[in-house]
Amino acid sequence: MKTNLFKASDRGSADYGWLKPNYYFSFSQYHNPAKVHFGLLRVLNDDFIAGGGKFQTHPHDNMEIVTIPFTGALHHQDSTGGEGVIKAGDIQIMSAGTGVQHSEANASETDPVTLFQIWVFPKVTNIKPRYDQRNFDVNDRNNKWQIVVSPKAEDAALWINQDARFSLTKLDAGNSLTYENGFEGNGVFLVVINGNVKVNDIELGKRDAIGIYDTNSFTINASEDAELLAIEIPMN
Repeated sequence: MKTNLFKASDRGSADYGWLKPNYYFSFSQYHNPAKVHFGLLRVLNDDFIAGGGKFQTHPHDNMEIVTIPFTGALHHQDSTGGEGVIKAGDIQIMSAGTGVQHSEANASETDPVTLFQIWVFPKVTNIKPRYDQRNFDVNDRNNKWQIVVSPKAEDAALWINQDARFSLTKLDAGNSLTYENGFEGNGVFLVVINGNVKVNDIELGKRDAIGIYDTNSFTINASEDAELLAIEIPMN
């Protein structure tokens, strides 16, 4: 088992007034040659969008884009006809494929939105663009993994054009939880949304992350109540 530690305090950041992002990987004006990607995971941005804030219409192609909101509500509209508002408990995915134009806006003029936006390189390029979103019962992730994104039909999750899985859990203090890979040889980028945990005696606090690879399972021990996101991803 090998690991790469990504401390929250070491992330890149910016302040655009209406948008305050933190970057786990090189993005926009932040470039760190040691943090360009983890396997086929290219982007993980931890965004704060002020009331009234909006990403104007812009293009994407050949990227799987997953959005996970924590607070507030985000309005999405794209050139495939996809449109919706997502909030905590919802997950959104867009396969940019051959090319798509989209915009994202805070649905409130006053309340902020906080979210993760995640980009994954696709398995098959130049597919027809598609958009989907779904609400997941947050109680179904208490002390167990809730798979929210996966290409496997049996996972009953949002479909992704990649051999990747996104799983969420809410782990009570003192509990342990093992992650088992869904795909042999994948790595896992584990993010602590809130709380404090240990993985192989490595302490991780709020918004810390760790890349784990060369193993098909690992165990997490919660030092306090914690929320976690596991992004399982091919390493090449």
